[in-house]
Amino acid sequence: MIDLSKSSAASPLVHSVDVDPGVSWSKRSAVAIDAPPDCDPQPTPEAVWPNDARRTGICGVVSPRVVCLPGGGYRMYYSQMLPRPGFPAGANDYDQVSARILSAYSDDGEAWTAEPGVRLSPQEGGAGDFRVVSSEVVPVGDGSRLRMYFECCEGPQTITNTIRSATSTDGLRWTVDPGVRVETAGHNYASPRIVFLADGRCRMYLFDRGQGIISLISDDGLIFAREPGLRIAQDGPFDKLCAFAPEIVLVKDAGYVMYYAGYGSATRADILRAVSSDGLHWSKSAEPVIAPGPGGWDAAKASEMCLIPVPSAEGGAPNYRLFYEACDGTAPGARGVWRIAAATSRSAR
Repeated sequence: MIDLSKSSAASPLVHSVDVDPGVSWSKRSAVAIDAPPDCDPQPTPEAVWPNDARRTGICGVVSPRVVCLPGGGYRMYYSQMLPRPGFPAGANDYDQVSARILSAYSDDGEAWTAEPGVRLSPQEGGAGDFRVVSSEVVPVGDGSRLRMYFECCEGPQTITNTIRSATSTDGLRWTVDPGVRVETAGHNYASPRIVFLADGRCRMYLFDRGQGIISLISDDGLIFAREPGLRIAQDGPFDKLCAFAPEIVLVKDAGYVMYYAGYGSATRADILRAVSSDGLHWSKSAEPVIAPGPGGWDAAKASEMCLIPVPSAEGGAPNYRLFYEACDGTAPGARGVWRIAAATSRSAR
């Protein structure tokens, strides 16, 4: 969670909440951001389409990351998947798909309007015609700039990729930083997430494909050193294939809470939870907090997510909303249309 209404500067405050968001969530009936339909495989960023337009998974939207803005309102960064030339299966063949980073704005965290322009294209991000995905946008220093960390994927998930970064003064126009933030020969990394520490450093949580969630530490947000061990190992019934995309909040007087995505098999993904007192040693919950289906947008998979606070009734408990990537499983192999769905903490009114 990145809440710039609490602090525009790089501080643990941007991740802080007064109350644990909990384990009980109600799925919302409408999607937050829909996929482009089959008839518009190269859409403009601000395009809108009828709800009933035909969608088979050629195009999709994934990796929501929402920033609570200092003056109110929310900006969601997300990756839009489109077919590469010569690969008409599009997002149903993820290793060959193209993806770019777009954004949408909301006053209330419910209704979203796609913003004009591309925040980052794969070509700008160094990925050629392949993918820039999983953008994490955080303040730099005193908050006069923002930094976006993202996956730069120049081919299939089996090859070495990189985590890179870009900076912006307005959250809309981005300039890619020189060099790479994380790269290791033979490793494929995904879903960078940043947590600011009280001593001024920052910790990046990162998926190391085939291993689980690792962490790295940095003094300046540019040079990262891996910390020993795994933060989340792939050793449970719901994450034995893949544990990735942690969303972390610091709960007042209670430590850290993490929501993360887990694949127990290639055809099912759940949203899981873990807790920690120090951000390094985590204890997993036994059951998912959001499971796929039955039916609907997430009939097969509920995956990479982000958390925001939302207004509550006066005197009521704080409310939270999770936005997550959801797959309906309508294509072979439980693939299909990827959309951005939402769920609200059950205390919401």
